[in-house]
Amino acid sequence: MGILEKIQSIQEELNRTQKNKATEYHIGLLKGKLARYRAQLLEPTAGGSSGGGQGFEVQKSGDARIALIGFPSVGKSSLLSKITKTKSEIANYAFTTLTSVPGVLDYNGAELQILDLPGIIQGASEGKGRGRQVIATAKTSDLILMILDATKGGDQREILERELEAVGIRLNKDPPNIYFKVKKTGGLKFNATMPPKYLDEKIVGSILRDYKIHNAEVLVRDENVTIEDFIDVINANHRSYIRCLYAYNKIDAVSLEEVDRLARQPHTVVFSCELSLGLDDLVDRIWEDLHLLRVYTKRRGETVTFDDPLVVRNNATVETICDGIHRSIKEKFRYALVWGASVKYSPQKCGLNHFVADEDVVSIVTK
Repeated sequence: MGILEKIQSIQEELNRTQKNKATEYHIGLLKGKLARYRAQLLEPTAGGSSGGGQGFEVQKSGDARIALIGFPSVGKSSLLSKITKTKSEIANYAFTTLTSVPGVLDYNGAELQILDLPGIIQGASEGKGRGRQVIATAKTSDLILMILDATKGGDQREILERELEAVGIRLNKDPPNIYFKVKKTGGLKFNATMPPKYLDEKIVGSILRDYKIHNAEVLVRDENVTIEDFIDVINANHRSYIRCLYAYNKIDAVSLEEVDRLARQPHTVVFSCELSLGLDDLVDRIWEDLHLLRVYTKRRGETVTFDDPLVVRNNATVETICDGIHRSIKEKFRYALVWGASVKYSPQKCGLNHFVADEDVVSIVTK
C-alpha cells in the first residue's frame, strides 16, 4: 500500500469514527499517523529533484514576497498586471499560467515581490496538477494572497484552506505555545503550567511512540492547545505559519449586500480587476498585513531624504538598522539619534535595543 492509499484509508476511518470522549484517544493517534504520512509525501524521492521544476521557483527578492493562490481563472494574472508593471498572460480559459510569474509592487519606497502561481485544484496537496510545486513555493512567502471569486460559493475558500492545511501551511495562526525537546534518555517528562483541556500524558506518549520518540520533554503553556497543535510541534520542520489575506474578485458581478457580507469577514478585502475597483485598498491592506516598517537613515549634518527607506520587520531595533547598513557599524557604535513615533522627544539618544517605529529617522553616531 502506497502513501496516498494509506492517507486515504486513515481519512476514511476518521470520517467513520464518531467524535466523543471514548474515541478521542483513537482519533488522536489517527491524526498523528496522517500528519506523518503527509510529511513523507512532501519529502523528495530518492534520486529525484527536490526543486519545483525548471523555471518554476523564482529567486526571492525585494523586501517581502507575496504569493497569489487560487483556483484557475479567478483573476490572479489580471491582478498582477494591474498592480505591477509585469504582464502575465491573461485569457478566458483555465490554466493560462503554467509557471510562476514574478512582479514587483513599489509601495512608498518598498519593493514587494508578487508571485503569480498556477491555479491549484482540489487534491493539489496529493500532487494533482502542479499543486505540490505551487504550495511548496507558497511556503517561502511572507504573505499568501488568496484570490477568490465573489460569484461562487464559500466552499472554494474551504477547499483551498484544506489543501494548504494538508501540506503544513497554517494560515493566520501562531505556533502553539508548547515546549518540546527530544532527549537521549529519561523517558517522557510531561508538564503543564495549567491542566490542558484537550491533552494529557497518555495521548502525548502514544503519539510520540508512533513517531518512534521515547525520550522527550514536553511543557504545555496554554490550556487550550489541541492534539493537532501538539502534532504540529512534533512536525515543526514541515510547518509554516503564514499570514493570509482573502481577496474576493469580481464584486461588480454580485449585489451590494453580498459585497458588504464578504467585506465584513475577517482578513478579507474585496475588489474588481475588470473595473479597477478597490485596488488601492487591496495594496494598502497587503502592506498592513506584512507588518513592515520603513526607517530612513541620516548622516550627521545632512538633511534626510525620504525616497530610499530601509525596510525592516516589525519589532526591529536600532541594532537591526545597523546590520542593514553594515555589520561592522555595531563594533564602533556609540549611540543613535532617533526622530519619530518611537521616541518621546526628537531627536532622542537611543541604544542598540531601542525599538523603531514606521517612518522613524535614525542617525548612527560611531566612535
